[in-house]
Amino acid sequence: VQLQASGGGLVQAGGSLRLSCAASGRAFSIYFMGWFRQVPGKEREFVAGIGRSGGTPYYGDSVKGRFTTSRDNAKKTVDLQMNSLKPEDTAVYYCAGDRTGIGGRVPNEYDFWGQGTQVTVSS
Repeated sequence: VQLQASGGGLVQAGGSLRLSCAASGRAFSIYFMGWFRQVPGKEREFVAGIGRSGGTPYYGDSVKGRFTTSRDNAKKTVDLQMNSLKPEDTAVYYCAGDRTGIGGRVPNEYDFWGQGTQVTVSS
């Protein structure tokens, strides 16, 4: 399985960006999908997770109420809508997949990762 993240860029504080992650392979619909972010020198941080059917996604505390994740199993994509962006949201954002369908908030619970896309929020 390969994941390809896109949609990053430079945005002013208060603005919005939408990230997308496209997956190859037939079994996308059974994977739990997650979003993480990382800044240099820090551990990878959980951002959002969404189950197989797309119901009841959950979020990291720092993005709750501002970010929304969704998925389209027919298109094999998972998106991250980011609103009210803050400079502290600046990071490389990664999508990840867990083939067990369970997922979680810890990076080692995921089996495969996209290459990352840079998001920079200016103040």
